[in-house]
Amino acid sequence: GHGVVPSTECSVGEVLHMGYVMARDTATATVQIKNTSSMTLLFSVQLESLSPTRDRDRQKIPSFLTPSLQRTEIVGTQNYNGFSVFRVSPTEGKIEAGMSQDFVVTFSPDHESLYYSDRLKVLLFGKHTAHEIQLKGAARDHLMFVEGGVPLDVPVESLAVTSPVAPQEALEKGPQEAVRSLLLLLEFVEGSAEPARAEITVGAIQSPQLAAKKAVEFSLDSGPELPRAGFELDGAKGALERGQLKRIGVSWVPPADLQTSDPPLVSALLTVKGDITECYRVLLMARVVSAA
Repeated sequence: GHGVVPSTECSVGEVLHMGYVMARDTATATVQIKNTSSMTLLFSVQLESLSPTRDRDRQKIPSFLTPSLQRTEIVGTQNYNGFSVFRVSPTEGKIEAGMSQDFVVTFSPDHESLYYSDRLKVLLFGKHTAHEIQLKGAARDHLMFVEGGVPLDVPVESLAVTSPVAPQEALEKGPQEAVRSLLLLLEFVEGSAEPARAEITVGAIQSPQLAAKKAVEFSLDSGPELPRAGFELDGAKGALERGQLKRIGVSWVPPADLQTSDPPLVSALLTVKGDITECYRVLLMARVVSAA
């Protein structure tokens, strides 16, 4: 006889990010598995959130409380309605030698969260794990989103209702949601000719739920403190159409009178206007690091 090793190729890597969608909207993506062996492969797919041992596996300290680089659990936020936020079709079948199979992944969040996640396993012959793909996605109740910086939140949902106090300049702009915070850390390499750089991404979600003509406007109010501390902004104001992304660049060069024992920490207010007005307190922290 001849021993044959099953082999496959996957069209995506270890992570499939579905991006941002409106809550109660749906997004889809396609994953293709190609059979590169000379035999017919029987396949089945599994979602970690539907694992029969999931409740037992959750009886441990959350990953964000342990000394680990992983910020989110393998199975993150799930829908309130009890249905899986991710679905995959087909769930089983066979792939002939040299042929491919398309899997449709559906992302259907029913509330706002930035930490939807699950893990998709592709099994061959019911026991051999051919591929493991981390599924991720985010949902918003509103048209726009902001990304960037060092995470300041805890990547799990809480049942508590919090209402951060808005700064006075934000309150004067009228009714809006609570102010959120972003931290940008810029590290300047000592002796370098290049400034330290960081960026914030502002996006507008493409969705049939809202009027097509509604655009998103944003502005980062720097004030005199930023240039005085050595910070420079690029693209601090702009407008977005549906499905667009724009980036606000921040660069920093240490001023001549910088005290290394007291690195600069200044703040700016980012205002984003879409179907509502949101404000973000952007904290800019910079320091000088050695080239070694």
